[in-house]
Amino acid sequence: MTDPAKESKAPAPDAVTPQPVVMHENTPGNAAISSDSGLMARLKGVMAQPNDSTQKTLLVTVIMCLVCSVVVSAAAVVLRPTQEANAALDRKRNIVQVAGLLEEGGDVEAAFKNVNARIVNLDTGEYTDQFNDVGYDQYVAARDPNLSIELTKETDIAGIGRRAQYAEVYLIGSEENFEQIVLPVHGLGLWSTLYGFVSLESDLQTISGLKFYKHAETPGLGGEVDNPVWQGKWKGKLAFDEAGQLQVEVVKGVVDPASSTAAYQVDGLAGATLTSRGVSQLLRFWLDEQGFGGFLDKLKQREAS
Repeated sequence: MTDPAKESKAPAPDAVTPQPVVMHENTPGNAAISSDSGLMARLKGVMAQPNDSTQKTLLVTVIMCLVCSVVVSAAAVVLRPTQEANAALDRKRNIVQVAGLLEEGGDVEAAFKNVNARIVNLDTGEYTDQFNDVGYDQYVAARDPNLSIELTKETDIAGIGRRAQYAEVYLIGSEENFEQIVLPVHGLGLWSTLYGFVSLESDLQTISGLKFYKHAETPGLGGEVDNPVWQGKWKGKLAFDEAGQLQVEVVKGVVDPASSTAAYQVDGLAGATLTSRGVSQLLRFWLDEQGFGGFLDKLKQREAS
């Protein structure tokens, strides 16, 4: 006889035993689970660590560096045209200032309208139109062996190493009838290279101005090359004597007005003997045959003919 209790516990003939579900990486809807096992899961794990943990500190540092790099790079690209325009305007300002064309608060662009820029081949002393269609930078060219020459120890009295073959000059007025000519000059001081402009009157003998716009000399000592009072002492000084010999120099101490050479001399910078000597040497280099000497000689010949 059958036991009713045992019969009630027996499984129904049509019942199906549930099977465990196995999830695979390619199972639809399982993307969140698979992504957590990748890079994001590791990053989340590091970020979940305490703030003073080494891994979290390194990760945050790397992320900040990447973000800052992107921001700086983007800013550099966006601001480059503005920076180039400001650099060009500053160059024009220095040129018209050394020529005495810019009044206090005056318009730089208006003053520069009277300036005629030309490029000179320093080896031949002649003008060239080779760079008319492209921007030319004398100081960039000086680093290019194809556009510059290496100076010897004997000829490199300005301490510049290499000299560009071409240089830009600025005529105040027309090319045939100029009032002044502004020449770019540079040379070694005590701690740095001094970059500036010297302006000559139409006689190509009298200095009308000297201005340095970039250097890293000691403030209060060699840095006094920026002092308007000292710069003003150059106006009216002679670069050459009547025979055409280069005589200009910065003396140690104060110029003796009774000296026969006083017309060629400027007071030295107090406590800055090497900077003063550097100014003398760079002027002697750029106004002599290694620099603009050949070009100036040809201009004098044209004026005399």
